[in-house]
Amino acid sequence: MGDHLELLLGVVLVASPVFGISSCSFDHQTALYHFCNLTKVPQVPNTTKSLLLSFNYIRTITSMSFPFLEQLKLLELGSQFTPLTIDKDAFRNLPNLRILDLGKSQITFLHPDAFQGLPHLFELRLFYCGLSDAVLKDGYFRNLESLIRLDLSKNQILSLHFHPSFQELNSLKSIDFSLNQVSTVCESELKPLQGKMLSLFSLASNHLYSRDSVDWEKCMNPFRNMALETLDVSGNGWTVDITGNFSNAINGSQIFSLILTHHIMGSGFGFHNIKNPDQSTFAGLARSSVVHLDLSHGFIFSLNFQLFGTLKELKILNLAHNKINKIAKGAFYGLNSLQILNLSYNLLGELYNSNFNGLSKVTYVDLQKNHIGIIQDDTFRFLENLNTLDLRDNALKTIYFIPSIPNIFLGGNKLVTLPNISLRANFIQLSENRLENLATLYFLLQVPHLQILILNQNRFSSCSPGPAPAENLSLEQLFLGENMLQLAWQAGFCLDIFKGLFHLQVLYLNNNYLRSLPSGVFSDLTALRGLDLSSNRLTVLSPGDLPANLEVLDVSKNQLLYPDPSLFASLSAVDLRHNQFICECQLSTFISWLNQTNVTIFGSPADIYCMFHESFSRVPVFSVSMEGCDEEEALQSLKFSLFIFSTVMLTLFLMTIFIVTKCRRFCFLCYKRVQRLVFKDHPQGLESDMYKYDAYLCFSNKDFKWVQNALLKHLDTQYSDQNRLSLCFEERDFVPGENHITNIQDAIWSSRKIVCLVSRHFLQDGWCLEAFSYAQSRGVADLSSVLIMVVVGSLSQYQLMKHQSIRSFVQKQQYLRWPEDLQDVDWFLNKLSQQILKREKAKKMVNNIPLQTVTTIT
Repeated sequence: MGDHLELLLGVVLVASPVFGISSCSFDHQTALYHFCNLTKVPQVPNTTKSLLLSFNYIRTITSMSFPFLEQLKLLELGSQFTPLTIDKDAFRNLPNLRILDLGKSQITFLHPDAFQGLPHLFELRLFYCGLSDAVLKDGYFRNLESLIRLDLSKNQILSLHFHPSFQELNSLKSIDFSLNQVSTVCESELKPLQGKMLSLFSLASNHLYSRDSVDWEKCMNPFRNMALETLDVSGNGWTVDITGNFSNAINGSQIFSLILTHHIMGSGFGFHNIKNPDQSTFAGLARSSVVHLDLSHGFIFSLNFQLFGTLKELKILNLAHNKINKIAKGAFYGLNSLQILNLSYNLLGELYNSNFNGLSKVTYVDLQKNHIGIIQDDTFRFLENLNTLDLRDNALKTIYFIPSIPNIFLGGNKLVTLPNISLRANFIQLSENRLENLATLYFLLQVPHLQILILNQNRFSSCSPGPAPAENLSLEQLFLGENMLQLAWQAGFCLDIFKGLFHLQVLYLNNNYLRSLPSGVFSDLTALRGLDLSSNRLTVLSPGDLPANLEVLDVSKNQLLYPDPSLFASLSAVDLRHNQFICECQLSTFISWLNQTNVTIFGSPADIYCMFHESFSRVPVFSVSMEGCDEEEALQSLKFSLFIFSTVMLTLFLMTIFIVTKCRRFCFLCYKRVQRLVFKDHPQGLESDMYKYDAYLCFSNKDFKWVQNALLKHLDTQYSDQNRLSLCFEERDFVPGENHITNIQDAIWSSRKIVCLVSRHFLQDGWCLEAFSYAQSRGVADLSSVLIMVVVGSLSQYQLMKHQSIRSFVQKQQYLRWPEDLQDVDWFLNKLSQQILKREKAKKMVNNIPLQTVTTIT
């Protein structure tokens, strides 16, 4: 894994200057021309160091194709979409070229002198170019005195007859012939390589020696007088016989790492007609100083007696991904230097005391992903140098066999409890088991020198009497995520589980169904720096809940409603994503803190959102305005006095309020009847004036049916003789074919008042919002309140304030809200009629600023 991370980092560092510029351009010292439909090499500055020409249509490279580029180090010509011809001295104008990449371009003609004049070239990539044996026989690589790596994989090479000029390539270290068609390799063919030490010689996936019979007496040792750090002959379909013959043939050649993966040695599971390797299979490697042997991805079923007995210097043995079910007694005899043994992904079910005899220096044994359910007590006891034992993903139910070693992996088994055994370890991994009783945790916390303890994905939920908490001065990281600690803590048990952990630095308690934190549960965690409480059910965090020196806190995916920002002020980073914040005035201090704090907030602002109320659902907390909350806070000091006064008044008028609440519609109708009787001789007729209509009703067409039933039928004279208002609305009174803006303006200026019925549809209707603006303009012109705004439905202040024209009105004027209770409709219609008929004088201005009234009338 480390190698992969280093490789990825290297790719990022190398690619970052390249991908920082657009395709088909030059930036600094890099010319990038991928997918630019080029048919020839473009002109680039002589300061260019990297020229990338892959994925184009360049057909021919001649000695005149490149200008003199003395500083060029990297040239990519691979993956051309057309066949490529490379003439004599094609790269002579690139004297300091270090890397030449022609891979994945079909080379139809390659001149034998094509690579002349490249004294500093150290890497040549010719993979997947359709090249034949001629590229080796005819001296194409002569005079490349600095060449280190030569990649000829995925070509059509049938035999390896090296030209004598290879003897002069003293820098050559790596040659890759994988995925060709080389059937045999003999001593005479590789003679020019004798005396060299190569870091890699790959003949993988060639069907080498597997299709044609070989006369080894004539073929002899192909690697005579050579030293190979890594010889890769994997994927060639080798049986036990082929492997044994090859081992005997290369007897004496120095090969430190032999890769034989993807072989067909072994009988597999349920077969008996194919041999498993035996003592003679690798006997020929006795004098080859093999340090690393990779036999993974095969069909070996049993490890026979002294199978590797001749490999005295072997340190790493990889037998992963076979079908190993049996280990004969003495199978590892002779491996006196072995340090790493990989038996993962096999079919082992039981391990016996004699299985690992002879491995006196082994430090790492990997047995993960087998089916091991039974292990004898002394199986690992005599491995004196064992440092790490990996038994993850097996079927173990007990661990009496565990030796005292620094690192133990036991995750993914079936452990229900742990025996009371003497145990010493620095690292213990027990995740994905079936541990339920927290007494097990008390036991593990007393393991001497323990630094990291991983118990994720168990079932910790109960707590029976066990050992008392003991001071642990070594534990630094404790993983308890994905358990059920809430069940134990809500019963009042195991509240002292973290007592004495004075050196603990990282604690994971995610996914434990926690609703609250027991008081003082973290009191001893004075060194804690990171705490993960994510994916629980916490609704509140109280002062004192968190350790004083905490630096990083994860409380994401909880149910926090009103977090106290003082809890997070001392942190350096906090994760608050995906909680259930209630966006009302009580959250204002938290919102202010979010927008001002220097604490690092993990995640996107969109992931910290309101869940309540409905109008703020999924709205980012950062963007919520708490305007007006200061006034509410200022009134808090009056609450006690108002409470006493309200209590007295409530007692006195309880019956009155009850009658008004339940019978207010009847009361209002009685009031109106009395009014008509009193003023029957003095009808309140409308005074004639310059206006054609009493009011213009502005509403969305989608609300017409509701407006008709709720307003027009009760107010408009044309709907009933008992109504007394002449109303204007679009569906009836606008002139067909007339410009809509003109109709709106005529309606506004022909009416005494303008009534805007603001609903959700109104806010989405551009014409309605335009009419609202014109009505405001008339009010400014007349210096009078001609605009009456009625809010219909459950529209919040926030939704109204999003629109500029409505916001300016709400900040300065009163508005009405349609009643939710049907009993109040008649009263509301009477109130609205009075507002329409009311004659108002122009409002005075104080210092040119209109007096603001923001009261909502309901």
